Amino acid sequence: MPELAGYRGRALEFLSRVKANIGDVLETETEWGTVTGTVVPRYEYADDNHLVLKLKSGYNVGLAISKLKGATIKKRGEKPAFAPPEISNSRADLPKVLILGTGGTIASRVDYRTGAVSPAMTAEELHALIPELSDIAEVKPEILFNILSENIGSTHWSKLATRIGRSVAEGYAGVVVTHGTDTLGYTAAALSFALQNVPIPIVLVGSQRSPDRPSSDATQNLIGAVSIAANAPFSGVFVAMHLDESDDGIALHRGTRVRKNHTSRRDAFLSVGVPLAAVWRPSGIESIAQDLPKRGDATRFRPATRFDGKVALLKFYPSMPKELISFVGRMGYRGLIIEGTGLGHVSSKDIAAAKALAREGGLVCMTSQCVNGRVNLNVYDTGRDLLRAGVVPLEDMLAETALVKAMWALGNSSSVAEAKKLMLENIAGEMTSRRLPG
Repeated sequence: MPELAGYRGRALEFLSRVKANIGDVLETETEWGTVTGTVVPRYEYADDNHLVLKLKSGYNVGLAISKLKGATIKKRGEKPAFAPPEISNSRADLPKVLILGTGGTIASRVDYRTGAVSPAMTAEELHALIPELSDIAEVKPEILFNILSENIGSTHWSKLATRIGRSVAEGYAGVVVTHGTDTLGYTAAALSFALQNVPIPIVLVGSQRSPDRPSSDATQNLIGAVSIAANAPFSGVFVAMHLDESDDGIALHRGTRVRKNHTSRRDAFLSVGVPLAAVWRPSGIESIAQDLPKRGDATRFRPATRFDGKVALLKFYPSMPKELISFVGRMGYRGLIIEGTGLGHVSSKDIAAAKALAREGGLVCMTSQCVNGRVNLNVYDTGRDLLRAGVVPLEDMLAETALVKAMWALGNSSSVAEAKKLMLENIAGEMTSRRLPG
């Protein structure tokens, strides 16, 4: 029986009867006339009552098996397969940029097995699909991982940071990391701490829509990211994503102050509590923040790439069992970031568990569930009790950034006391200065 990806039941029986395969051009007889098209795969979770043909117009049509009177194979074909164009010749006179592929939507296509988007393309294929990159930089693509971003964790951050650290010695003008958007902010924060004082731009980039979709933001995002990595006068770790729903500009966010705030919009990423670092447009880089470090000074660059994954992030909620905080300690975790309400509060019944975890050598820190503003444990009794319990207030640090920083601080410290000091230092712009009103 021919391979008919995604077809089953009545649809599979019909195609098997006429001896059709994926890629064959099929002329079908329906109640309303003849329909001719190429048999394309279906995803395996669809119903078994329809045949899908791709018409000459490029559109797909679904035909109910019950409405088909017959079919004739007009032309044998091959199963559709992705064949990337050849990579354009790079120019040696342009800045050298390393593209590190980790997977995600920006490196994905539709998987006809499930109908979902899955990682499929390599960094090389992305380069081949966007020949404009060869006019911007001498691009060197390299694949590190090819996974969806929810599968990326602290061990991946260490490998990624170590590879980027080597790229500085190798003379790259900048590095672009293609990455899934769902945990892009976590990885950006991780690299911000691991690669302090990096002398070149490190630009993480993703896309909300896969490259095989007409509305994809992958091409524009990657062009902007490579342009920034190659030509920006500043250094540091950043996230480059669409500025708005149009294709006019790419927003550059600081790696420790960025969040994904929408599930699907192309401009899903926002800088929280700080202005954008810069905006890229096809005409060049503009609106550059004044406090960005200059590129080129490698004298203070000392990568610190270890992360301790034994840190938990716990969002407080009404009626939360007090045993949850204790459970973190029993699991052998060395750190806990609490996302408290308002100024940084939890229920009074949770304070004893937080105190016990801190006294047992755990690093316990407080952030806020509020998007803007900062933690202040001196206003209410609950906050003062948390301070006395040994909980560390983290000002206006984002909870996600605090989690990553705690992993990094514990991974690069000889003691919890030393890690606590690091948590209170503004290392990579993760905390902003307190602004007085007026």
